[in-house]
Amino acid sequence: MIRLSPESLLRRSDAAYEQARLDAVWNERKPDRYPDVIVLAESEQDVVAAVQLARSEGLAIGIRSGGHSWVGNGVRDGGMLLDLSRLREITVDLIAGTAAVQPAVTGPALLQQLAPHGLFFPTGHAPTVGIGGFILGGGYGWNSRRLGPACLSIEAVDVVLADGTLVHATDTSHHDLLWAARGSGPGFFGVVTRFHLALHDSPRRILRTAHSYPLDLRDEVLAWSYDALERLSPAVEFSAKVGFSPWLDRQTVSVTATAFCDTDENLLAPLEDGPFRDRAVRAVVAQETTMAELYDYADRMTPPGMRWALDGIWTDEPVEKVLDASRPLFDSIPNTTSHVLWMLWGGHPEPPNACWSSQAKLYLSPNAGWTDPAEDLAHEQWAHGRLADLQHLSKGLQFSDNNLADRFDHGLSPAHAARLEEIRTVYDPEGLFRTYMTPRESTTVYAAAGHTRTH
Repeated sequence: MIRLSPESLLRRSDAAYEQARLDAVWNERKPDRYPDVIVLAESEQDVVAAVQLARSEGLAIGIRSGGHSWVGNGVRDGGMLLDLSRLREITVDLIAGTAAVQPAVTGPALLQQLAPHGLFFPTGHAPTVGIGGFILGGGYGWNSRRLGPACLSIEAVDVVLADGTLVHATDTSHHDLLWAARGSGPGFFGVVTRFHLALHDSPRRILRTAHSYPLDLRDEVLAWSYDALERLSPAVEFSAKVGFSPWLDRQTVSVTATAFCDTDENLLAPLEDGPFRDRAVRAVVAQETTMAELYDYADRMTPPGMRWALDGIWTDEPVEKVLDASRPLFDSIPNTTSHVLWMLWGGHPEPPNACWSSQAKLYLSPNAGWTDPAEDLAHEQWAHGRLADLQHLSKGLQFSDNNLADRFDHGLSPAHAARLEEIRTVYDPEGLFRTYMTPRESTTVYAAAGHTRTH
């Protein structure tokens, strides 16, 4: 058996344990869950050793890549937390047009290596997101309306299985394993140590338009944006937002569009035709931008040091029906950094070789942000409780928000969820790897019980 170093293996009695547990979750609101063992993997061999140790000691394994799971999915009570945050290798094969990427690699790090070669990948929107959890959960990233969810660009994965072996899964070898890696999110039953990704050509230029409007135009702006999507190229990423704005001192309704252009055509021109355009309180129009600036814009929406609760539904119901049902949600947005995202992805064809399956035209996502632990329950109830009233509109959730413990539906279609469980019995028959969180692990349950971690 491969041995782990004393620095990599932490038990609850060790002095470094608690800081490692806290560091495993980006959200300032840390879950009240305590693994028996934390392994800080430094290499692929450490991952193999950790799985072997877990098997020998009967420890169920939770996995952390970048730590951006809002609810800390990898940090569970008992068992092992396998922390992959130090696995950050990137190898680019220019001839094949692929990159081999370890799970803690962030979007800026990957694009920095790709940009000199005119290559691109649809990485996560926030600059500190690790690619592991992001891509396993589907991966709606930059330019994904055109390129598809990032998981569809996975060509192969290197996976440590429940029996401690390391395999290379492709569409011909361990094809069921690769199918599951393309979109099963926190239900994946193995440790991916390397993703082999198909790369894409970089856009010639990137343009950004952003308009902010008074809240009394909310319904009009949202309804217009829902219809405007049909007039936009798939190369345009388009969303609206209600609530907090990092650029203004009041809540607004805003629309933002980013065009990943291959020609000189202004793909954002249709956004200037809104009947309310002259009432914008702030406007950026077809401004040339960079990926570094886009990451900065996204980062400002979720500033560090905040406590967060997120939720979301996919829906393609008529916009009038969505607006009527979601009015209580919009009317009660807390006056903090909280906001509701109205993300117009438009839908993407489901391929037969991917587990990924729940999606629709619109992703509606309340984002609660606050600082006072005493307010945990109120914000949880706004994010999850208000959205529960929209259950009849939902076609599923997005794993990136990772809120299954508080949810009433799933991130996979029923057929794909059933197939996933059948494959799990082959690769992980004893349930070594943690799967989706359950209601008893809900952060709302913790808040209701008065568990309010302050650090």
